[in-house]
Amino acid sequence: MFSKGKRSSSHLNIHQPRSARALFIRAGLITLALGSFVAAGALAVVMPSSPEPQIYQARTALTLPSDLTVLQAQDQQAYITETRIRRGDTLSALLQRMEVSEEGLLQFLTHDKKARSIYKLYPGRTVQAALDANGNLQWLRYRHTPYSDQSGQGLASWLEVRPDGNNGFIAQEQTDLTQTRVRVAQATINSSLFGASDQAGIPDNITLQMADVMGSKIDFLKDLRKGDSFRVVYESYGHEGQDVGSGRLLAVEFINQGKIHEAAWFQPENGSGGYYDFSGQSLKGAFLRTALKFTRISSTFGGRRHPVHGGWRDHKGVDYAAPSGTPIHATADGTVEFIGRQNGYGNTIILKHHGQFTTLYAHQSRFAAGLRKGDRVEQGQLIGYVGSTGWATGPHLHYEFRIAQKAVDPLSVDLPVARVLDAPQRKQFQQTLASYQNSFALLHTDAEPVKLASR
Repeated sequence: MFSKGKRSSSHLNIHQPRSARALFIRAGLITLALGSFVAAGALAVVMPSSPEPQIYQARTALTLPSDLTVLQAQDQQAYITETRIRRGDTLSALLQRMEVSEEGLLQFLTHDKKARSIYKLYPGRTVQAALDANGNLQWLRYRHTPYSDQSGQGLASWLEVRPDGNNGFIAQEQTDLTQTRVRVAQATINSSLFGASDQAGIPDNITLQMADVMGSKIDFLKDLRKGDSFRVVYESYGHEGQDVGSGRLLAVEFINQGKIHEAAWFQPENGSGGYYDFSGQSLKGAFLRTALKFTRISSTFGGRRHPVHGGWRDHKGVDYAAPSGTPIHATADGTVEFIGRQNGYGNTIILKHHGQFTTLYAHQSRFAAGLRKGDRVEQGQLIGYVGSTGWATGPHLHYEFRIAQKAVDPLSVDLPVARVLDAPQRKQFQQTLASYQNSFALLHTDAEPVKLASR
């Protein structure tokens, strides 16, 4: 009765359960009740009150991986295993964690064109597998892409793979409506920004949005310190009770070196949305401190020995070391004043901003497709890619911040900010802000992300 069929000639011995899945299968067949989790991630099996099967007396607990969940399906003959994708995971590792060893499945997933969405594994997303009472695969699902349609309705797409009944498999993409909820979470930095957000269960997409929004206030390359903390309110997409992705960052409160920085998403009536600090001052239009995401400074502003020509010279910008091809983003709204090759700067873009402000981006390998002199660009828009053209000893971005054509240190200058809301808009903003602050009030030390009402 416990034969694994075509996948193995061995049999599962009820006296010696080999895996978490086998234990659940047997438990389902003899209708045992599953108990609660015990310390250190062990799973306690609660036995019927009477009589107690003697064969289980020596197997009172079984340790499971922390990221593996086993759920009983509505079909009493099926059991669903689920695992969350980690950074660096492979398809083989995922299947092994779920103990899915269907013959030919891995080869099918890596070669069939209809299964191509599983080629790219997004950390934090989930993979599920349904197994029958004999441990054979019924279906495999990869929930890979949440998105919104033109009307703003949340949608989820997933890949579903099933046996075709002829020792093969079929793959189909499925799409359904999602439910949007609001979540709130907090984290403290011990080693890195992503390490803190991972520990708090905050999606990478939300962490990246936070870095973009707070980029004009915090230099995430050099300003972060151990003990810094942040709280976020964000949208989460769900489908059939499972989180399938995240949407927009709604609010953030970041404490950096004892100073509080805040931002909240707000869209005035008959206006475009944007981020504002809690006093109602817009963050859009303020200059970002850096044009690259998460790199390192290789040369600061001021005097230095020139790496190509030797001798001491003034360095009128900041150099950011990064691999060739790393995207470069505009640090503020502006107009392309120059795009082309410029002596030692190599491939260069100069943007003209409001007032007397200009920024320069040098040594690029290539420019963003279609970008021309006179084009308008928005803050955060892709304008080019890191390279080593001109006088450069390796790939990096040379970035200059100029006021009235005079270069100043972009890491120390007080950056200009945008306008504040008018009186009617401020009233609307305060109502929106109050809801975010109420969400923050739900947090407590070491809290998991709190799920709020659907939007």
